[in-house]
Amino acid sequence: MDNHLLPVIAILIGLIEGFLITFIFAKLPEKWLQDYGYDPKAPDFRLSKRMKLFPHGLISALFMAAAYLFITVYSYDFFFVEHSILRFISVIISLPIIIMIAMSDRLNRIIPDEFSIALFLTGFLEAGADLMKFPVWFSHYAPWYYPLLSRLIAGVLGFGVLWIIGFITMTFFGKEGMGQGDMKLLGACGFLVGVHGLIMIVYLGILMAAVFAVPMFIMKRIRIYKENKAIRESADPVAARRELAKKKAAIHFADDPDYLAFGPFLAIGAAIFLILEPVFYEYLIGIVMAMGAYR
Repeated sequence: MDNHLLPVIAILIGLIEGFLITFIFAKLPEKWLQDYGYDPKAPDFRLSKRMKLFPHGLISALFMAAAYLFITVYSYDFFFVEHSILRFISVIISLPIIIMIAMSDRLNRIIPDEFSIALFLTGFLEAGADLMKFPVWFSHYAPWYYPLLSRLIAGVLGFGVLWIIGFITMTFFGKEGMGQGDMKLLGACGFLVGVHGLIMIVYLGILMAAVFAVPMFIMKRIRIYKENKAIRESADPVAARRELAKKKAAIHFADDPDYLAFGPFLAIGAAIFLILEPVFYEYLIGIVMAMGAYR
């Protein structure tokens, strides 16, 4: 096949698959996209939000097209020559799952356990690829079990670190800092990418979250200022404040404008690492060696 056609085919496949994810998301069981212990007969029950062709389907399609284009143009040798085909298969399976995780958490503030389990199981493909051909983060002199140990440690760390954060925020601040979905997701991602990848996922997740958190904080302060101003200028400030409190209490937790879901940033961070792993390796392997972490 003409090498010039490969990028075009990759883009077309990515676009088609990205839009298909929208239809798959629409068929997910309602229970997956609801909070734990949901009751469809509860008075405050509401159906989960689903992906729409625009903008969600378009975003998904463009992301998948860009991912496949990069793999075809830049990472072809990385996946098909330097490594096992199992690693490529794991990436192809993981990307749609990651997109649905990000969309689910963004729309419904929930990360289905089924998706985290799927990512965890995909990690066994990566582990199989490690046995067939060592990952670039380890030298050929390292014991055969080092890559598998790295995945196990990363899985435990991914879950454990967020669990500790959640425990501290709940114990000392009386509110949830990290949901169980975030813990399970990062644990699954850790097993999928290993310790080196986990570090990059957390770094990218925090960096991307900060980009959105700063303007969100500014908008929150502006909104609070306007609300307080409207209360002060009202004929009955006490009644106005009470009415505002009722409106806020009626807001579904998934629609809370002051809540920033961390799951999408972790998921996208995992996708970026999977797609750009050869780039990260090229620029970071020197640092890894200098730290004595290359074995």
